[in-house]
Amino acid sequence: MLQLNFIRENTEQVIKALHKKHFKQAEETVADLLDLDQRRRQAQNELDQTLARANNLAKEIGGLMKNGQKEEAEKAKAEATSLREKSKVLEESLKELEQKQQDVLVTLPNLPHSSVPEGRSAEDNEVVYAHGAIPELGPEAVPHWDLIKKYDIIDFELGNKITGAGFPVYKGKGAKLQRALIQFFLDEAEAAGYTEIQPPILINKDSGFGTGQLPDKEGQMYYATEDELYLIPTAEVPITNLYRDVILEPKSLPVKNAGFTPCFRREAGAWGAHVRGLNRLHQFDKVEIVRIELPENSYSALEEMTKYVQGLLQKLELPYRVLRLCGGDMGFTSALTYDMEVYSGAQQRWLEVSSVSNFETYQANRLKLRYRDENKKTQLLHTLNGSALALPRIVASILENNQTPEGIRIPKVLQPYTKFDMIS
Repeated sequence: MLQLNFIRENTEQVIKALHKKHFKQAEETVADLLDLDQRRRQAQNELDQTLARANNLAKEIGGLMKNGQKEEAEKAKAEATSLREKSKVLEESLKELEQKQQDVLVTLPNLPHSSVPEGRSAEDNEVVYAHGAIPELGPEAVPHWDLIKKYDIIDFELGNKITGAGFPVYKGKGAKLQRALIQFFLDEAEAAGYTEIQPPILINKDSGFGTGQLPDKEGQMYYATEDELYLIPTAEVPITNLYRDVILEPKSLPVKNAGFTPCFRREAGAWGAHVRGLNRLHQFDKVEIVRIELPENSYSALEEMTKYVQGLLQKLELPYRVLRLCGGDMGFTSALTYDMEVYSGAQQRWLEVSSVSNFETYQANRLKLRYRDENKKTQLLHTLNGSALALPRIVASILENNQTPEGIRIPKVLQPYTKFDMIS
């Protein structure tokens, strides 16, 4: 959530930044917000003056009675009573204005960093780095949805029978490959200084609001109506919410956490020709890295996180590229996002496998996540997170890029985890 003081003091800058994210009716929304803010401050000022006058009268009444000025005391009592009634009306009006202001404020996305390129869609994202050679598989290469049937390692029909579309069943070496990737990613995160967290996979409404999934992505989340809980779309949500309403000391920073969880996304209306097989699922496994940083360190941390994810892809021997997302393709809460895409040889297309983002103070403001500066004043921290990594498209690329006439070769770094070097 944006800070109101910043919007008030940098109105034109805010509107320009909202345009970069293609936020509709930026001028009207900001004007509405500032009008509500002015009315709220006026109401607060009037309430403060009313309460101050009532308090002064309460002090005066005793003195008037003591001095025998009964008539004046009765007048003061009557005025004090009237002021208390007025204050109740003003308090209700103030609460209403505060709620209206909050309702508008949460509709504003985070402002993009100055380095974010202009653009409306994925076609406008900026490729900032590429690594590895595009595999040449030959005419007999097949996509992963055919490979998984050939080697009987993932079964979509069984998943559909048990649950529905987008919930595959992993079998045999397919299940072992999943487990190997998870353990590899967690081991790498630990070696990089991340503390492993195993969080709940159900969250309450406050947690969804804290990281920005609510109210923006409510329709994309699975909801347990009886208990009013949401299935997590990513481990970012519960891990970041560990620090909701927390004040951290600078000496405890940075906070570096990593967690493996299943992730659940409704992906309503997302099915089509380019989302076959493992390309898009309703349930999938992912290891997430989350950092909490001092504001002056967050962008160097973002670069470090991006390089860390690239290191994982290099160890998996996958060709990849790094994209800086344009304003129109960024997430609601992000100030700057890098996407990592791997090349899927049989599909002959790039598949996103990781997003690494800096949210600056946007989430921290919702979470009330702060630190004490050198003057012992509380200031908002910066939050960051990234996929390190999401499994489905990694598995798809490993299967496709490493297919041979003898079977599917397992990357060397995974073989100590899988205990086999081929799927055949």
